[in-house]
Amino acid sequence: MSMIDGLIVAAYLVATLLIALGLRRKAAQSVDSYYLGNKKMPWYLLCLSDASGMFDISGTMWLTTLLFVYGLKSIWLPWLWPVFNQIFLMAFLALWLRRSNVRSGAEWIEFRFGGGAGARASHLSVVLFALICVIGFLVYAFVGIGKFVELFVPWEMVAPYVGIDIPRAMVPNVYAVIVTSLVTLYVVLGGMPGIVWTDVLQFSIMAVASVFIAVLAMMLVTPEQLAAATPDGWMSPFFGWHLGLDWQNILPPVQQKIAADGFGLFGPLFMMMIFSGILKSAAGPAPSYDMQRILATRTPRDAARLTGFVSVVLMPIRYLMIAGFTVLALVYVDRLDLVSPSGVDFESILPAAIRAFAPAGMLGLIVTGLLAAFMATFASSLNAAPLYVVNDVYRRYINPQAEQKTLVRMSYGVSTGIVLLSMGIGLFVSSINDALQWIVSGLWGGYTVANVIKWYWWRFNGQGYFAGMLAGIVCSLSFPYLFGPHFPHLGSLLPLYLFPLIIAVSGVGAVAATLLTPPTDMAVLKRFYAQVRPWGFWGPVQRALAAENPAITPNRDFGRDLFNIITGTVLQTALVAVPVFLVVKNWGALALSLAVVGLGGAILWRTWYRRLADWPDGVTGPANLADTPPAATAHDLPAKGAVSHA
Repeated sequence: MSMIDGLIVAAYLVATLLIALGLRRKAAQSVDSYYLGNKKMPWYLLCLSDASGMFDISGTMWLTTLLFVYGLKSIWLPWLWPVFNQIFLMAFLALWLRRSNVRSGAEWIEFRFGGGAGARASHLSVVLFALICVIGFLVYAFVGIGKFVELFVPWEMVAPYVGIDIPRAMVPNVYAVIVTSLVTLYVVLGGMPGIVWTDVLQFSIMAVASVFIAVLAMMLVTPEQLAAATPDGWMSPFFGWHLGLDWQNILPPVQQKIAADGFGLFGPLFMMMIFSGILKSAAGPAPSYDMQRILATRTPRDAARLTGFVSVVLMPIRYLMIAGFTVLALVYVDRLDLVSPSGVDFESILPAAIRAFAPAGMLGLIVTGLLAAFMATFASSLNAAPLYVVNDVYRRYINPQAEQKTLVRMSYGVSTGIVLLSMGIGLFVSSINDALQWIVSGLWGGYTVANVIKWYWWRFNGQGYFAGMLAGIVCSLSFPYLFGPHFPHLGSLLPLYLFPLIIAVSGVGAVAATLLTPPTDMAVLKRFYAQVRPWGFWGPVQRALAAENPAITPNRDFGRDLFNIITGTVLQTALVAVPVFLVVKNWGALALSLAVVGLGGAILWRTWYRRLADWPDGVTGPANLADTPPAATAHDLPAKGAVSHA
């Protein structure tokens, strides 16, 4: 980087620290302020913050690699995550989650299952999963940032100043340790308010950089040049049983990459993505920063708007950058340095393209934006983790009378410890894709069954939840080692194909434990159902409530929610396609994609946005958790027309 690029990066780092220092006192007022901004932040700021957290550097590098290798067919591969979980949240789950009025996923367990032995075991299992989940995300970010920084600051430039010579393979890890240490400092100081305002700054930078790169690619690359640099089928999003891309005569290492990824049989992969994606999405958000943003909104309606508009904000901006750099990399691939000690590293396409094509000044802005993207993701994940230790373990079981200042100071120490653990694990992970597949296929596989059933079946109890979570986590952590030697050809896709087996084992454990133990106390179930009002198998609870209060009516929105999910997923996929078709100058496909976006938006305006309601029929809102006993019934909740202190 030039001097001006370095100054831009340095200015951003100073700005983040100043924001954190400026908001330190506000964040340290209480646990709610430090982790949730006192639930007073506008939904649109939280939406930008959520989008910024999703605009992570590891994910952007991965998506750039996918578009380079798989072309327009790559617009389906984010369903591995699955990206359409935001659509499920938009349609109904964000409303249900925010209506609970809790601070964390573990606290939600008490709200759903009460305070018995099974509920306590479930509570601790969620704490354990949340910590494993956050550490997984931190490792994922750790791997990406090391690869990114190495290309812009070669160790040969640094070694003379520090007097240390290290093997090249270790350089990314050294840089990752340095950057994550800086991020930890501003996270610990600023809490949720500092993170949100820093995220807004970061997303603004990324928007400018993305537009610039897209325009640059459109100016330097013609459709003819792109067609000559890609195989037949690269420009089409459609596929058959097989992928149907042959790079052998254009760029043979890419063909080897497809074989290593295991994406050659694209039809079966697509079906597995849909199967696993629907179940993971129906389970609701994992106990990480996505859930934290929803719980930090002012109202349930705001929570739905946050999750609905995050795709509208994120997808076009992110894919302008991805498409721009991919097009430049394809046509001018000979100018990229993708060589690594283990061969060609396609996960370095994004940073290599930035270094090759971004001019001075803009290079600094892009590097700053992507560095900030890493910081946003890392910071959001890191800020979510200590809440489960401090609020759900220390304050609940060890020191219920702890002062707010003590809890905030304890959060500082827990954050530091989690970062050190994540660094240690990250040193042994070499691939972004490996980390990603373990998170989305293995780890979420363990989380899925118990968290699907908890929303939709009244009989499901704390013992069943604990058994399902325990079985799922054990399976997700052990199955790759048990089955990996027998299916070496699956590579990083092994967790995805093990997903049905994990689901089966954890599902049997969850249902069996539920049926062998007493149901949750009816008073707890009535309070949950009256306040949240999910659809599903809640007949006995609904009838008991209706006998007490006829205003408590069942949720009959399943059909409309399903329609909105399908419409929203189509719209979200079109939002991914629009910037790609724009950059590659496929005007016909662009017009069609824009028409889909317009039509989908008009439909959702009528079937989703205009029908959003904070609270279900018969209830105006919950009482504060501290004021409402766990065993409160529908009679204890404020009815419509009554005065509520919600």
